[in-house]
Amino acid sequence: MKTLRITLEGRSYDVTVQVLDGQSAPAPVAAPAPVAAPAPVAAAPVAVAAPVAAAPVSGGQPVTAPMAGLLLKLNVKVGDSVTVGQEVAILEAMKMESGIPTPVSGKVVAILAKQGDSLAEGQAILQVA
Repeated sequence: MKTLRITLEGRSYDVTVQVLDGQSAPAPVAAPAPVAAPAPVAAAPVAVAAPVAAAPVSGGQPVTAPMAGLLLKLNVKVGDSVTVGQEVAILEAMKMESGIPTPVSGKVVAILAKQGDSLAEGQAILQVA
């Protein structure tokens, strides 16, 4: 039998280990007791505000954020005509910029987010009707 001290994530444990020769069965092992545990530090809760968006206009097709990120630029304004696949906004997520295309053709009837907004995945940016 050997006694070893193991440190895991800042906590030290004294563990007794049986050296096996391959012929004998292992001895039951009890859970180690901490030698000295540092006092736990509780993290302060962080409040995250839910994104606030303008109410969607009825009858319009929303153009949504495909992932959470920062709205860097809007390429259109209310009243502009757009075609399917046209890049209407640019979203930055994980240090990469992604163009957001419109899924339908029509006119922009509402802008629901502004440049600099943090968007959640699926959040409406604008509406096309």
